Amino acid sequence: MGFEPTTLTLARLCSTPELHPRSVSPAPCSASTAAYMPNDQTDCNPSSSLSCQLVESLWEVGLASGVARAQKGPRLLTNAHSRELLMSISSPGANGAAASAPAADLIRESSDAGFRADVLEASRDTPVLVDFWAPWCGPCRQLTPALEKVIREKNGAIKLVKINIDDHPGVAGQLGVQSIPAVFAFAGGRPVDGFMGAMPEGEVRRFAERVIAAAPPAAPAADSLEAQIAEALKVAEEAVAAGDLSQAAQIFGMVLQHAPDNEVALVGLAKVYFDAGESEQARVTLAMVPEEKRKDDAYLALFNAIRLHDEAAHLSESATLEAAVAADPNNHQARFDLAVVLNAEGKRVEAAEALVAIFKRDRTWNEDGARKKLLEFFEAWGPKDPATLKGRRLLSAALFS
Repeated sequence: MGFEPTTLTLARLCSTPELHPRSVSPAPCSASTAAYMPNDQTDCNPSSSLSCQLVESLWEVGLASGVARAQKGPRLLTNAHSRELLMSISSPGANGAAASAPAADLIRESSDAGFRADVLEASRDTPVLVDFWAPWCGPCRQLTPALEKVIREKNGAIKLVKINIDDHPGVAGQLGVQSIPAVFAFAGGRPVDGFMGAMPEGEVRRFAERVIAAAPPAAPAADSLEAQIAEALKVAEEAVAAGDLSQAAQIFGMVLQHAPDNEVALVGLAKVYFDAGESEQARVTLAMVPEEKRKDDAYLALFNAIRLHDEAAHLSESATLEAAVAADPNNHQARFDLAVVLNAEGKRVEAAEALVAIFKRDRTWNEDGARKKLLEFFEAWGPKDPATLKGRRLLSAALFS
């Protein structure tokens, strides 16, 4: 009778023992070292659960370097740096060329001291299986060849790290390993899956394929064209925030020479055109974003901003509409049109106030049109825009008044 394992998610790793898979033959070996066998069990029953708390603490260790980098804050980029980025992108040379990678180190022995580099850091680029084993463990000798064969078959898509718990019990103890063989899968610097006990080669292959499929994409190499483009896009977005539309347009345009379908650069360049008053060119550029990439928040916000701008172009001037509202405060259509025009003029808070005023006077006007238009404004402005925050407060106050 074959063994049908159930993939352990992190939640199940932390659950009750009866949810853990059991191998009918051969049974996993109970470890003899107190660090990972505190109850001095003598049988081979893999009933002990993997410790959720210790797994999470190990995850935090793996994230420590990323947290440290984040705490340094954003790096200030100068115009000289921008020019350097442009030059490197326009002439990729060795950086942009697809150089053949050296032979992958697919299978290696590791230790407690090497765990961070060999597993946590390495898994940020490629998923890693960690095989906790011991020389005296019979099931380990059956499982390891199957693991190694599958790893070689995958040709670099996943790696294997083997840790002898007799020589290196530290990490095994932190993970709460009490029976071996025990295999943990790491991806993106954190544990994502695992199993205990020997399993047939076919099941090992399916397990590895699930880990590969679920792994996050690897970060591009620091000297690759992709990394240079990502860095250039950051510089361009900082230029937009600083109001330097010329520099931003130059960088976005250079990126698009090498990656014509890059949606970040397309949306960024379209926003530059829109902020510069070139709404038609913004519309044309935004239409170049591939259909499957039009669900991003930045794309939707700009799309709605252009649509609202076009809507205002067909209305009267703000002075005329303000006069109509002053003459008849219950002229909701004039106040509604005024809000649309004010938004197009960049007077966002005033536009929100006009719509809230309609809502206060008549919530049912135009089938709740004032509130719906205000929500369109929020979507176009973005959730963190000061006008969005104030508009939401005004709307909430009106709703509960």
